[in-house]
Amino acid sequence: MNSFNFKINSDQEISHLFLKNNCSDFLSASEFIRNLPYRRNLNKDNLATVFIDECGTCSTKHAVLKTLAEENNQPDFKLILGIFRMNGNNTPKIKTVLEKYNLDDIPEAHNYLKFKNQILDFTKKDSSEQDFINELLEETEIQPHQISEFKIELHKNYLRKWIAENPQIHYSLEELWKIREECITALS
Repeated sequence: MNSFNFKINSDQEISHLFLKNNCSDFLSASEFIRNLPYRRNLNKDNLATVFIDECGTCSTKHAVLKTLAEENNQPDFKLILGIFRMNGNNTPKIKTVLEKYNLDDIPEAHNYLKFKNQILDFTKKDSSEQDFINELLEETEIQPHQISEFKIELHKNYLRKWIAENPQIHYSLEELWKIREECITALS
């Protein structure tokens, strides 16, 4: 049994939805989430959307698992917003997009969990911290309700700073955000 596993005992909403999907502990819940397709949700403000849409992104998938931990009194799980250098090596599906815009990489916001100091990434079937750990630039602990506007603002602020520190980047924030959106589309 993994050190971070726990039984689902709560009857609160997210716990109930996991139990309804035959998940009796955190390990089965995290595998359920890991195996859902990577796709944007219709309503990120309601975490039940992961079950309704039967999909999720790093944000909604990890926010729903963090909420599960909270509902079951597991305070050692932290929801992390990491900014990492996304490039053609750690994210091969975006390589052609970056080449099209003559960029080596682009700072990307990524959500995952930390249990004590162990990174847990359930974004996709084969996700692991090795996908981004060597390119990690900064981390911020957030709460599940901060995966929308707060995450976007933090990410855009980082991009503003990155543009200012890299005069060879000849894109505005708006242009970079569009390039980033093209990268995200390439991942879906």
